[in-house]
Amino acid sequence: MSSPPAQSSPSAQSSPVEAIPPNAPLAVRMRPRSLDEVVGQRHLLAEGAPLRRLVEGATPASVLLYGPPGTGKTTLANLVSTATGRRFVALSALSAGVKEVRGVIEEARRRRAYAAEDTVLFIDEVHRFSKTQQDALLGAVEDRTVLLVAATTENPSFSVVAPLLSRSLVLQLRPLTDDDITALVRRAVADERGLAGSVEVPDDAVAHLVRLAAGDARRALTALEAAAEAATATDTEGTPVVGLSTVESTVDKAAVRYDRDGDQHYDIVSAFIKSIRGSDVDAALHYLARMVEAGEDPRFIARRLIVHASEDIGLADPTALQAAVAAASAVQLVGMPEGRLALAQATVHLATAPKSNAVITAIDAALADVRSGGVGTVPPHLRDGHYAGASALGNAKGYRYPHNAPEGVLAQQYPPDELVGKDYYRPSKHGMERTLYERVPKLRRTIRGGGR
Repeated sequence: MSSPPAQSSPSAQSSPVEAIPPNAPLAVRMRPRSLDEVVGQRHLLAEGAPLRRLVEGATPASVLLYGPPGTGKTTLANLVSTATGRRFVALSALSAGVKEVRGVIEEARRRRAYAAEDTVLFIDEVHRFSKTQQDALLGAVEDRTVLLVAATTENPSFSVVAPLLSRSLVLQLRPLTDDDITALVRRAVADERGLAGSVEVPDDAVAHLVRLAAGDARRALTALEAAAEAATATDTEGTPVVGLSTVESTVDKAAVRYDRDGDQHYDIVSAFIKSIRGSDVDAALHYLARMVEAGEDPRFIARRLIVHASEDIGLADPTALQAAVAAASAVQLVGMPEGRLALAQATVHLATAPKSNAVITAIDAALADVRSGGVGTVPPHLRDGHYAGASALGNAKGYRYPHNAPEGVLAQQYPPDELVGKDYYRPSKHGMERTLYERVPKLRRTIRGGGR
C-alpha cells in the first residue's frame, strides 16, 4: 500500500495560495496574483519571453532570477507555481542547510510518485548557499524532481556553482522605474487588498515615496503603510490625508529633490566630481550625501570615483585609484547603508589628494595620433621572435635587454619611426608626480641617446 507524502520541513514555507490574513504587511497583501498585475520586467514578460513561458507552464526549465531587492523575484516564483498547478516550497539560504534541502527534495520525489504533484522549490538569496549546499540541488534539478526558482541579488556567474548555472536559465530583473513604483503605490491606495481608499495621498507625497523606494517596490509599500497608519491615527475626521510631511516624519528622512533619470541626477554628480577636482572636501561630501539620501545606485557613485582617480589625480597620488577601487569592492560586499562609509572615505581621500590630469592628457593625445593614422611599423628588434621563421624575417634581432645595463635603462628605439621624439606623458609637479617630473626627462634622454 502506498504511503502518504511526508509533511513539509519545518523550515520550508509551502503553498502560496493560502488566504493572506488581513493584518499581513501591505507589501504581502498587494503581491500580484497574476501576470497582468505585475509591473516592470517587460523584457522578461512579453509574449514569447522566457519568464512568461515559464509562468504559463510552456517550459519546465529551472531559473535563476538575478536582480536588486524589491523587483519581484519572490512574486514571480509564486506565479510560476500557481499558474502551473505545482506545489510551492520556499527556503531561505539564511536559515536552511543541506539537511533541509535534501528533505524538500525527498518529499518532492514522494509527492511526484504518489500524488503526481510537481514541486517548485524557491530559494531566496541562493548566493549565500555554500558550494556543498548548491551541489545538493544538482540531481533534483537535473531529473526535474523539483523546478528550481532561485533568487539572488549578486551576479550568479560569480556566486553560483557552474554545474547549477549550466542547468538553469539566468534571467536578470531590472530595477522598477519611477512610473512602475507610482502605479504600485496608487494601486495599493485604491485596491481592496490594500488601503481600499481609506486615505488620500497627494501627488507630492507619492513622488516622495517613489524617491525613497529607489526602484524597490517593497520599500515603497512599507513606507506607504507606515505613513497611512500615522495619518489615520492623527486625523480622525473625514478621509485622512497622507501628505508629504507625514511621509517625511514617518520614515525619518527629508525630501531630497533628486531625479535619478533627469537633470538633477546629472547636475548633482557633475557638482560632486567638480568639487573633488577642486579639492573642496566639504562640498564633495554634501553632494555625496544628497545622492545617498536620494537612493542613487552606490555602484554608480563608486564608478565615478574610480574614473576620477585616474582622470584628475593620476600619479600625483598613486593610492587614489586603489582607494576608489577598494570603495567599489566594499559597496559590493556590504551593500547599503554601511557602504556609505567606504564611499565617504574614498571621497575624502580623492578630494584632499594632489591633482594631476597628466594621465588622461597623455592617453588622449596618443589616441588622437592613432586615430589620425599615426601608427607606423613596429621596429624589427621589438617584434616577436619566438615562432618558427621569425629569425628569417629579422624579428627580435638587435634587441637590447635593459636589465643588462647598470641603471636598467639603455638607448634603444621603441616607437615607430614616425613617432620618435613624441612626448605624450607630461608629469606635473604635484604630489608624488613631482618625482616623475624630474625622472621622465632623464629617462627620455637616456633612451633616445641624448636627443629628443
